[in-house]
Amino acid sequence: MFDAAPLLRDVFGFDAFRPGQEEIAHAVASGENVLAIMPTGGGKSLCFQLPALMRDGVTVVISPLIALMRDQVRGLQEAGVAAGALTSGNTVEETEAVWAALEEGRLKLLYMAPERLASGAAMGMLRRIGVNLIAVDEAHCVSQWGHDFRPDYLRIGELRRALGVPLAAFTATADAETRAEIVEKLFDGVEPCFFLRGFDRPNIHLAFAVKDSPRRQILDFAGGRRGQAGIVYCGTRAKTEVLAQALREDGHSACHYHGGMEAEDRRIVEARFAREDGLIVVATVAFGMGIDKPDIRWVAHADLPKSIEAYYQEIGRAGRDGGPAETLTLYGPDDIRLRRNQIDEGLAPPERRAADHARLNALLGLAEALTCRRQTLLGYFGETDVTCGRCDLCDNPVELFDATTPVRMALSAILRTEEWFGAGHLTDILLGNMTDKVRERGHDLLPTYGVGITFSKAQWQAIFRQMMGHDLVRPDPGRHGALRMTEAALPILRGEAAIELRKDTVRAAARRPAVKAMVGEEDAPLLSALKAKRRALAEAARVPAYVIFPDRTLIEMAEKRPATLDQMARIGGVGARKLERYGAMFLEVVNGAAEMLHPARRRLAGRDTAATYDRLLAVQASLMRGPDGIDKPLSCSAAQLARVAQMRADDRNAVQQALGDRRWERFGAAFLDVLGQSD
Repeated sequence: MFDAAPLLRDVFGFDAFRPGQEEIAHAVASGENVLAIMPTGGGKSLCFQLPALMRDGVTVVISPLIALMRDQVRGLQEAGVAAGALTSGNTVEETEAVWAALEEGRLKLLYMAPERLASGAAMGMLRRIGVNLIAVDEAHCVSQWGHDFRPDYLRIGELRRALGVPLAAFTATADAETRAEIVEKLFDGVEPCFFLRGFDRPNIHLAFAVKDSPRRQILDFAGGRRGQAGIVYCGTRAKTEVLAQALREDGHSACHYHGGMEAEDRRIVEARFAREDGLIVVATVAFGMGIDKPDIRWVAHADLPKSIEAYYQEIGRAGRDGGPAETLTLYGPDDIRLRRNQIDEGLAPPERRAADHARLNALLGLAEALTCRRQTLLGYFGETDVTCGRCDLCDNPVELFDATTPVRMALSAILRTEEWFGAGHLTDILLGNMTDKVRERGHDLLPTYGVGITFSKAQWQAIFRQMMGHDLVRPDPGRHGALRMTEAALPILRGEAAIELRKDTVRAAARRPAVKAMVGEEDAPLLSALKAKRRALAEAARVPAYVIFPDRTLIEMAEKRPATLDQMARIGGVGARKLERYGAMFLEVVNGAAEMLHPARRRLAGRDTAATYDRLLAVQASLMRGPDGIDKPLSCSAAQLARVAQMRADDRNAVQQALGDRRWERFGAAFLDVLGQSD
């Protein structure tokens, strides 16, 4: 008989379950394997904490966020539940107290980070303490297609098999692909009891805005909610500190939080945020604030998140008490470029990077949505029956325009250049800009050359961005960011469908000055690929990345695109030793294939003698069967050719000695002619 009412009331202080909680908690308490998809703030933790008290033994909770674990343990302890966490953020006293409670058999819930499962000692300890249930929070981290993959989550399935106990997995963000991988990795492909409780948080107001003096935009947003608790997410540690200081100077109570801080300093911020009213925490998204504070009234993103899943989780920190909450997400071309670069510079396989680009396209689709944002957001997770009235686009609908003609122009340019170029070069074609690249490739002869002069370069960039948001085109990691059309683009290209875009985004693009980037837009994906290769080599050698090549060397490679080792040798920072060690590998990144050279020839790359070697090789080929083409084939070794290439024409005896009598007779006179031309 499932009677959780006394525990629900006496321990947790609730008179009734929230929608969906009771049946999930019942399944977990009954020992079923469970996968539950619940909206952020929907009360996932109760669904494993309550069953933990109803079952004998210890429930192990695997969670990726130290802050979240500490917050839940603190709440349980205050409710009189014996709970503890083993984390790197513990004090010595906290860890000793957890071990003592385990040894005495008092502990009911033990929180651990997945990284601890890598230790054989941890596995032995879990076997010994009488674990009766495993609960996995943020279960999407097991999926390599998810937005926050943690490789240590892959050990959880092994733990379940080793302990022979039921497992309950929870997440707020998992599309069909991610759910399938969770089932495969955590449940060995056997379908668990599955609960999908929807993703809508109707109390949260959604809003996006293009960056325009972003610090002032954040200060204005916070100023309109003065005295309310809020979180500002930033893309870098440095920005969290600068923005927190700006908020304090503007009269707010604010502090920063990021992974570079000392553990004690992070604990202080966590404690302040849990305790103080009206505190603003400015945090990095990578270390997000995993704190179950119910009265956070607003969340702002100073930088674009990396995916819809990440966005949904981060805004879900607000309004957990069911009261009204507001959000604001700022974005701009630089954010999108940064996120693209992060994908391309990663070490994931091409299919994963392609999937990540598609996920980023989906987030752009939300940022550049034409109508209700809630419909776009929930539609991504498969929900179609949506009622809104709580987003900026429902408050103030945007003006649209028929963009079928410019979009067809862009798609035609992509098609006629065989999907080998990015938005920068395509824009030059559409605007009729006679760049060196346009001239060299004959793209000034295309029918699309110069047809798009009614829009500026910045406006074309905005159009391409909205095309990505509609998932008409995607960057191809295998072609260094070249845009490739999706199936959705074909009806528009063929004139079978029309498309509308937002006029405000295109209009605003004409007013915003372009930000100077390290390289041009067309070369940025290649630079990212070169950085990814450098990172892999640096990690393998356990040296800083700049030891392989500094940024300025990779920038020159991206801009000049050397096709041979000789051209690579002329790149600044590529000396003879590095050319020998790394040249072929970086050439393969630039050109898609390594230049096949004999090691003897490769050592001459970049020197004047390299050209001499190549001419000697050509002469040898013409005389291989003698001057009349009827003699027995004869050739020199690569090492012999390399030695001769470094000689002078008046070194007749040395050349003869290097070749030997037979080869001297066949090639000697012709080789001396080549050496004479080189002097």
